[in-house]
Amino acid sequence: MALFFGLLFGIFLGPETGIVDKTTADLITEWLSIPANLFLKIIQMIIIPLIFASIIRGLTSSGSIEQLQKIGLSAAVYFVVTTAIALTIGIIVVTTIEPGSFIDSSLLRESFELENLEPVENYELTIHDIPQGIIGIIPGNPLSSFLSGEMLSIIVFALIIGVSMISLPKQSSQPILDLLESIQKITMKVVSWAMRLAPFAAFGLIAGITSKVGLSALTGLGAYMITVVIGLAMMMLVYMLIIKVFSKRPLFATFKMMKDPQLLAFSTSSSAAVMPLSIKTAEEQMKIKPKVSQFIIPLGATINMDGTALYQIVAVFFLAQLFSIDLSFTTILLITLTALAASIGAPSAPGTGIVILSTILIAAGIPPVGVVLLLGVDRILDMTRTMVNVTGDLTACLFFDNRIKDDIEIEPE
Repeated sequence: MALFFGLLFGIFLGPETGIVDKTTADLITEWLSIPANLFLKIIQMIIIPLIFASIIRGLTSSGSIEQLQKIGLSAAVYFVVTTAIALTIGIIVVTTIEPGSFIDSSLLRESFELENLEPVENYELTIHDIPQGIIGIIPGNPLSSFLSGEMLSIIVFALIIGVSMISLPKQSSQPILDLLESIQKITMKVVSWAMRLAPFAAFGLIAGITSKVGLSALTGLGAYMITVVIGLAMMMLVYMLIIKVFSKRPLFATFKMMKDPQLLAFSTSSSAAVMPLSIKTAEEQMKIKPKVSQFIIPLGATINMDGTALYQIVAVFFLAQLFSIDLSFTTILLITLTALAASIGAPSAPGTGIVILSTILIAAGIPPVGVVLLLGVDRILDMTRTMVNVTGDLTACLFFDNRIKDDIEIEPE
């Protein structure tokens, strides 16, 4: 309801009605964005200790190195496979629909005032950067990673600490585990306070977007938006297949349980913001084992970005079609690998997808100025792809919960 009324109020403030001048509308939306900014600030404030504590507790709850190897390696393979499926769906959809051929580039440039815009600074991405990037994942100074919010380095550090704690006698690691459990409970309590702001945050966000973009600005990029949404819908069908075939759960009842995390993901465009609610939903409603939910969901919120990967590949092909750039097979392969790596390392915060997209565009030889063409509608698509990302994390939980249950049943026999 907050999203709906925010949309109506945004139209009222927008350029179509002409009732409110632009300066006044900007001032109103700036005040309306206060709950949203407070909500996201609170989440950002506690998300690092929550992820750190959740991953270590999730690892140690597995009980043994053997069980950890079974879950960890399987999770890595699962996330790579689903991301590859998302990229494949994106390529098929965008090459079939060809949304770039329906849009007049000159009209878009005029509406977004791009005539005199200078291209952004060019950063070369080569195969020589890969070894250094792999080394950079290991935090040389964990405190620096915590302060700068380098989520992938923090997760790697938590994984190393968690594995080492499993190797120690239980009495040696128990005091740290008790401390981490207290940290996790404290952060979840803070999240429950932040959740009270969520409806007001959703209202302010959608009102601000609609008032600035306007409905007429969305129509020019309609083909691109529809292509992305179709691709994301197809990815949801893949999740349904996993839930039905591999997890053996009823689809309607399962998606009904996922409703709250999905709506919050759609409202906030942040997988990190939804992570606490996803864990709560997985454990309390979907009856997933804590050792699965507290390991898969924090890990998935950072490296399982199927919706983001699909959106990025569609955006690159769309802009290539718009600028009449032919993509060779080698270029498509490079784009795919870059999108895979970028989606895995993408921060789970609003708006980061459009930033990462610039790197992929440069790898494809597409003018980075094309990113500006997508900014107007990116927030709406960000909301949709984040909902898919969160659904993917919960689906992964169901997949591994069922797998671990089967393993436990077999072992006594």
